[in-house]
Amino acid sequence: MAGDVDAIFERLKRLAAEAGLLDVEESTSYGNPALKVAGRSFVAVKDAETIVISIGLDDKDHLLEMAPDVYFQTAHYIGWPHLPVRAAVIGDEELRLRLIGAWLFRAPRKLAARFGYQPRS
Repeated sequence: MAGDVDAIFERLKRLAAEAGLLDVEESTSYGNPALKVAGRSFVAVKDAETIVISIGLDDKDHLLEMAPDVYFQTAHYIGWPHLPVRAAVIGDEELRLRLIGAWLFRAPRKLAARFGYQPRS
């Protein structure tokens, strides 16, 4: 079981690096392996089957509707800007996009601007 968590965490680190995310720190969140930016967790491995990403509530609802086989919610996450993801189901390209979104959601504006993100006016 710990091997699966480690493998998932290695996958997250690899995809974050491939995406060119800046100032990513390896850490923990509630005892689980996590990646942080500016001290704020943007993704964590909850268990051998589940990744939890940070996400805006509107985007969260959209993903839950769009792909309920990949994204799901438990009572614990209702109303919170976090979304559980089935690690074995999500492909690398989709996960890379979600990592970028989660990083942008948590990164300070100046850092997001260095990454090339321009917020909508």
